[in-house]
Amino acid sequence: MQLHQLAYFVAVAEHRHFTRAAEEMRVAQPSLSQQIRTLEHDLGAPLFHRIRGNVSLTEAGEVLLPIARRILAETESARLAIRELAELDRGRVRLGAPPSLCTGLLPAMLSAFRRRYPGIQLELHESGSGDLRQRLAEGALDLALLAGARMSGDPHLAATPLLLEELVVISPADAPVPRAGDRLDVRELADVPLVMFRRGYDVREATVNACRAAGFEPSFAIEGGEMDAVLELVRAGVGSAVVPSTVAGERFLMTRFAPDAGMTRIVQLAYRKEVEPTRAVRALRTAVVGFVADRASLPPGIESLVDRALVDRGARPTEG
Repeated sequence: MQLHQLAYFVAVAEHRHFTRAAEEMRVAQPSLSQQIRTLEHDLGAPLFHRIRGNVSLTEAGEVLLPIARRILAETESARLAIRELAELDRGRVRLGAPPSLCTGLLPAMLSAFRRRYPGIQLELHESGSGDLRQRLAEGALDLALLAGARMSGDPHLAATPLLLEELVVISPADAPVPRAGDRLDVRELADVPLVMFRRGYDVREATVNACRAAGFEPSFAIEGGEMDAVLELVRAGVGSAVVPSTVAGERFLMTRFAPDAGMTRIVQLAYRKEVEPTRAVRALRTAVVGFVADRASLPPGIESLVDRALVDRGARPTEG
């Protein structure tokens, strides 16, 4: 098994097409096909179903794909680490974050990091926490800010708890549902049509689980949206939505849950255990933890879980 064979395999798996994969890898299509056949022979199992031009993964291919992605990602990390031995004047960090943090917390955080390390290239990948966790495990990300994601089930990932963020209900300012000024019991959502995020968003999971724990299934006015779409649909009067407090803004009526409702989420900084981080990745990890430890820099509705004294002493925060 050779690295270029794994790269060819991943390209075909992503494109579901041998010719397009060969174009991406800048290799002749017959050569790519031959390398895939050699890989299949070495592994002792076919990796693709090839039926009348349709290409799909076999069961063996499904097993190999996340492993191949991790191997290629680790190889790239090794190359970058060697290049960065001299100084932090170059490098790349692929950071994933949910949309609520991209609009609320990350701009100030990344701006400060860029001023300190202008030579490091930052790639920001915005998606729901479930999607980001999968991409991190596959090696497509170096770090990810995950909200509400459980880390204990994945042996490849570790995480540092960063923030406790409040969830609130937003409604159109001219059609308040639920009423303004009151603390809300989750059971009162039973009669509220909700604008709901697509699957993969931790806020969706938290809202649905809270409603079911209260004894009812939530009613969706519409579902399947990304963060921007959900906010605009609420503003247009389609329904209300449960969102992180940092994205509520002044355009909406915001109602907070009762303190015992448990409508909060923990944000963690996650990374892969088995990969030695490059100096650029370590620099961003340190910067994120330090930013969160400085509680004065955090917007309302967010509570830091980082021990400032540990950061000042240069100790690594406790990993969850």
